[in-house]
Amino acid sequence: MPRLQLLHLAHARSGDKGDTANVGVIALRPEFYPVLVEQLTTERVKKHFEGIVHGGVERFELPNLEALNFLLHNALGGGGTVSLKTDAQGKVLSTAILRMEVDVSDEVAALAQGS
Repeated sequence: MPRLQLLHLAHARSGDKGDTANVGVIALRPEFYPVLVEQLTTERVKKHFEGIVHGGVERFELPNLEALNFLLHNALGGGGTVSLKTDAQGKVLSTAILRMEVDVSDEVAALAQGS
């Protein structure tokens, strides 16, 4: 089974609410949404952000948008005005999640790679 970085299947956006980072992952094609639902579990996302996310991870499914939204609790060193982190608003976390590798079928790999 092929492995691809998530950036071949989705785009992402992130921001903050206090010490919680919000990361949205949106499928590039409708065929990719089921892969996101299957592969992007809260456990895998927490593991991917090990050392950054010190609290829980919540996932919300938005099938009408073919997207997932994650809340990463205790991830921003207290939040914008009190954090000493360079990225106190968590803007780079959207880029970071797109580096996660996911298992895909041969068909999805072909679609993602434009074959």
